Amino acid sequence: MNVHLIDGTYELFRHFFAVPSAIDADGREVGAVRGVVTSVLSMINRGATHVGVATDHVIESFRNRMWRGYKTSAGIDPALLSQFGLLEEALQLMGVVVWPMVEYEADDALAAAAVKAAEDTRVEKVLICTPDKDLAQCVRGTRIVQLIRRTNAELDEDAVVGKFGVRPASIPDYLALVGDTADGYPGLPGWGAKSAAAVLARYEHLEHIPADWREWKVNAHNAASLAATFEREREHAFLFRDLATLRTGIDVFASVDELAWNGPTPAFTALAERLQQAKTTKASRPPSR
Repeated sequence: MNVHLIDGTYELFRHFFAVPSAIDADGREVGAVRGVVTSVLSMINRGATHVGVATDHVIESFRNRMWRGYKTSAGIDPALLSQFGLLEEALQLMGVVVWPMVEYEADDALAAAAVKAAEDTRVEKVLICTPDKDLAQCVRGTRIVQLIRRTNAELDEDAVVGKFGVRPASIPDYLALVGDTADGYPGLPGWGAKSAAAVLARYEHLEHIPADWREWKVNAHNAASLAATFEREREHAFLFRDLATLRTGIDVFASVDELAWNGPTPAFTALAERLQQAKTTKASRPPSR
């Protein structure tokens, strides 16, 4: 069997900015939810049998206590935020397992679910359905991969190396150096994708990088400056790596059999009609994510 793990937060954002606004009979915005539900149903109709969806029920998480600048719900369109609860309800009524995250993030749930699913020898492949670079750290060979649904491209371990220049195990270290604007931490001054990839391809993790740049056995531009910055910002580097490291110890399910889709619940019909009858009100919004 294959297991599909879907980033519900990403899908909701993507559809919110890609499809027209739709207002249901109660005056609620439901366009993005309708888009995600249709998309997940399409995946199931094309053969997905074991599915789990993770959402950020609350945008803030434990990481906000670690770094003041970490992403929050501030600035997110209320019409988008209001649809998270409805999406979770719709998917559950559709018979899909949902993990609404509060203390942790959806990415943590996806990472934990991927590790758990891969423990089952019946599972041939785990597909983490998100383009989020954080999840690249979970890729293992060709068995745990990222699936970019918009292009239907799979990123296995070799593809991760081709994209970032480092192995999946080094992705948190890589993000610590280059930063992640989407998550709200800046990385280290002067460090870019090329220099981080060159150094980490050789040393793999932050703690293995020599303090003296003259000991670096890599071709890195401005090595002396990079080494000085790394030593000066060492505490931040390790903090950022901790922010980027996904927590896989979350209890998401006991058996992969819990992810088997057995059809919608009886209550799904009414909700599906409500979504279907929602009135489109305007053109799609300009993309922002």
